[in-house]
Amino acid sequence: MFGIPGKQAVTITPTAAAQIAKLMAKDSHQGLRIGVKKGGCAGMEYTMEYVAEVNPNDEVVEQDGARVMIAPMAQMFLFGTEIDYEVSLLEAGFKFNNPNVSEACGCGESIKFEGM
Repeated sequence: MFGIPGKQAVTITPTAAAQIAKLMAKDSHQGLRIGVKKGGCAGMEYTMEYVAEVNPNDEVVEQDGARVMIAPMAQMFLFGTEIDYEVSLLEAGFKFNNPNVSEACGCGESIKFEGM
């Protein structure tokens, strides 16, 4: 992992941890795997999937009953990211506050990293 010893790769807000833990318990998932893939108008998109087993190459972050796994190819792009869960009048969903993003599209669905 592209990390700093003693520091978690990502942080999870209490609201996001509660939502992840609730969804893990509901369907007996081992956690939420996050990653990035090419796509969207800015060039990259986040991916999220609940998984039945942990990949030994994933970076695992556990907090307040929630487990997040970072896919190997996404680790350098997600280091330092805060994962939040927001609820508004029109929508609810996970939000990524990622200091590595240099640009984002208008809808917020795709991102661009410096040098890409």
